Amino acid sequence: MAEQNRVFVIGVGMTKFERCERDARELAQEAVLEALKDASIDYEKIEQAFCGYINGMSCLGQISLYGIGMTGIPVYNVNNNCATGSTALYLAYNAVRSGQNQAVLALGFEKMQKGPLENQLKGLEQLKEEAEKENKPPIAARMFGDAGRDHMEKYGTKPETFAKIAVKNHRHSVNNPRAQYQQAFSLEEILASRMVYEPLTLLQCCPTSDGAAAAVVVSEEFLRKHPHPGAIEICAMAMATDRMEDWSRGRIGMVGMGMTERAARAVYEQSGIGIEDVQVIELHDCFSTNELITYEGLGMCKEGEGEKLVEDEATTYGGKWVVNPSGGLLSKGHPLGATGLAQCAELVWQLRGQAERRQVENARIGLQHNLGLGGACVVTMYKRP
Repeated sequence: MAEQNRVFVIGVGMTKFERCERDARELAQEAVLEALKDASIDYEKIEQAFCGYINGMSCLGQISLYGIGMTGIPVYNVNNNCATGSTALYLAYNAVRSGQNQAVLALGFEKMQKGPLENQLKGLEQLKEEAEKENKPPIAARMFGDAGRDHMEKYGTKPETFAKIAVKNHRHSVNNPRAQYQQAFSLEEILASRMVYEPLTLLQCCPTSDGAAAAVVVSEEFLRKHPHPGAIEICAMAMATDRMEDWSRGRIGMVGMGMTERAARAVYEQSGIGIEDVQVIELHDCFSTNELITYEGLGMCKEGEGEKLVEDEATTYGGKWVVNPSGGLLSKGHPLGATGLAQCAELVWQLRGQAERRQVENARIGLQHNLGLGGACVVTMYKRP
């Protein structure tokens, strides 16, 4: 196998996540301009761009970037459900790693429709109609709620444990000025919020959000020619999709457990870095149940032992890892196409020591997990050089 190039992120940008009147192009352009400024390079240095979004017309990536510059570069539009942003980043990483390009842009943005996932994704009209007719909760809440129920039945996990994860992430987001929600809630308040689908109350479900995030990804050769003090290395990336045997693992298997395990193993092997070496993690907590399940998928504990991590406060400040210092999807927000690149931005800031009041002490290595049902899971390892 040919030797692969080292890959670095030298610039990141992110809008505030919120419900707003601005259109997708404006959001995308803000994130890109911030990333270019952070990278200290002009757009003309970018050789390709990968643009992730779910809602919007064809070639909306090009239309958004034309407001930055019309340089004639290849622009690819990416859609991989909730893993869209990290998929755009994965494509940028591979373009640089393979030697195809020296400097690439990864962009994710979303202007979301009001309501649940069914309202965002074409092709789910029948499911939406059936849910409305039978007064069923949103499909994603049912899937991740059922996975949580499976965990409760198999391992005795308590509903309060999932709620404690939401308490943690809402508390973290108080220190994130770009988060959609910046309010802490008590365990009692989390449990007392409207029940969406047991065991998930409203404050254990990610909100509908608008926003954008971007990253400038470059080679080691480019970095030598254009030194940057804030360069963060992507040590390894892997994407996994579903296997037939995943479905035999019950409802936990249906929400990406197998994909998470395989992508994580590949990243640990490629990078030579294990989960025990990581200080900070941004993972896909679209629902509180999924954060706990992902602890086990990433190998932070054995399957069935995620509850102990929560009870021991092992995943917050002062614990073994800090998970979702940004507030995660639950509180920072989840504009579908932007989430993967917002996770990237947060980890870059953490590893640079630029995360202000939410800074994780001595953060040197970060791990990212982004999941899209359907399915795709992208796991990424970052390191401060």
